Amino acid sequence: MAKKTISKGRDSREESAAVIEEAQTAEQIQDAAADAAVSPETSDTVSKRPAGGVFGDAMKRGIILENPVLRLVLGTCPTLATTTAASNAIGMGIAATLVLICSNTVISLLRNIIPDKVRIPAYITIIASFVSIVQMLVKAFAPALDESLGIYLPLIVVNCIILGRAEMYASKHAPALSALDGLAMGIGFTTALLCMGTIREILGAGSFFGAKLPILASQPILFFSLAPGGFFVFGMLIAAANKLSRKKDLPVRNGCGDCPAAATCSMSGKGGCK
Repeated sequence: MAKKTISKGRDSREESAAVIEEAQTAEQIQDAAADAAVSPETSDTVSKRPAGGVFGDAMKRGIILENPVLRLVLGTCPTLATTTAASNAIGMGIAATLVLICSNTVISLLRNIIPDKVRIPAYITIIASFVSIVQMLVKAFAPALDESLGIYLPLIVVNCIILGRAEMYASKHAPALSALDGLAMGIGFTTALLCMGTIREILGAGSFFGAKLPILASQPILFFSLAPGGFFVFGMLIAAANKLSRKKDLPVRNGCGDCPAAATCSMSGKGGCK
């Protein structure tokens, strides 16, 4: 009798423990579901945000917070080479923006189809297709711009801004958001190029969009038309962008934790940018 009583007591304790464990598991599942419903990081919440808020956030990120030229320091080769004139700068910026929008959209549509092992060659192939289309359009409708940009127009294929956005954003987000990201980054790229091109053309050539300016045209500062002048203006604009970021209390990046370029940066995992 004593053994039967002890065994029954053990069985009842085991059943009670199982019931308690099941109740705790159910509570944890309910809590997780509630957290997912209210979490601002979920895709459902993002999709329910007002269109104006999503558009404004994307523009702020592309032009100020994560400007590809002045904040992330990407695409410096075409930035320095094509900004001797404002017309060249804006032409290069528009061409890169078109490629960004189109390539981001197509890569986002195919993100679940492209195998992970060949994603980079696939991205480059898609980007190269749109660059070829843009180059043919420029040659047909703006031959002077095509001659001015030269080799830097087809080199958009290997522009790290475009490949970086494809890898970090378009491959992880919906087509509409990816197209918006491409537009925002393109506008940020064009804005930086236009600022550099305007300063270098006015000071270095005494003109603006080809129109001669009364005083500066007779005594231009040739330094700004040369490579050292480009580096100087580039450095000054980066300093101005950093100053503006601090003034507006924008986040200062330290390390690789929240850096949008961490996936393609050679310093990732080595302490990052201090």
